[in-house]
Amino acid sequence: MQINKSIICHMNILLEDGSTAESTKSSGKPARLNIGDDSLSPAFEAQIQSLNVGDEHQFTLAPEDAFGLSNPDAIHHMDRNKFPGDMTLEAGVIVSFGGPGGREIPGMVREILGDSVTVDLNHPLAGQTVTFELEVVQVL
Repeated sequence: MQINKSIICHMNILLEDGSTAESTKSSGKPARLNIGDDSLSPAFEAQIQSLNVGDEHQFTLAPEDAFGLSNPDAIHHMDRNKFPGDMTLEAGVIVSFGGPGGREIPGMVREILGDSVTVDLNHPLAGQTVTFELEVVQVL
């Protein structure tokens, strides 16, 4: 699909408890949001499509409209010997796997029981209601 327009903005992503999950201001690098290329949910696009430079906008999205629902099929139990021997494996560690077309797929180690490592390939914010705070820097 063709991109209709892009919005360059600083963005904070807040969890239901009010804590910040992600902030582009802390990195100093604003995010680029493309409207019309199917990278954003329709609900997200509806919230940002009429924004202009200088606008500040806050909105909350349900999991299915933000980062998706948690998919139990994306949780895998793997043998410890499938990981490099010198790799530190503990709950919370992000591990990268090779995906289709050479893409990297990040997975989070959820649990280690003996020689079994549970890896979750869902987006870390999947299944969560999140609030977005946007400050539009540029519209392309």
